Amino acid sequence: MGLAGCGGLFRDSNGRWLKGYAQKIGACDALHAEMWGMYTGMQMARRQGFTHIIVESDSKLLIDMVTGSCKLNGKTPILVRRIRDFANLQWHITFKHT
Repeated sequence: MGLAGCGGLFRDSNGRWLKGYAQKIGACDALHAEMWGMYTGMQMARRQGFTHIIVESDSKLLIDMVTGSCKLNGKTPILVRRIRDFANLQWHITFKHT
């Protein structure tokens, strides 16, 4: 594991850039960096009052973990549980693998 960061961006329905973010995470693997990026983006979207979002990730494993398409043996990572909790709030959210 090395030092990691995460980031993302928000676009409107026409694909125009609205906002971006980047965050230093510390030492973690690539999957956890992806989790942090998704979680941070969803937090920001909620704070901005967005009610319809599409969350895209190039990590098929993370998308499958979050949507329940992947059977997790053992304990579900806390960030995956937090992302799922966000997804269950009163808003329209879609997860897509890019």
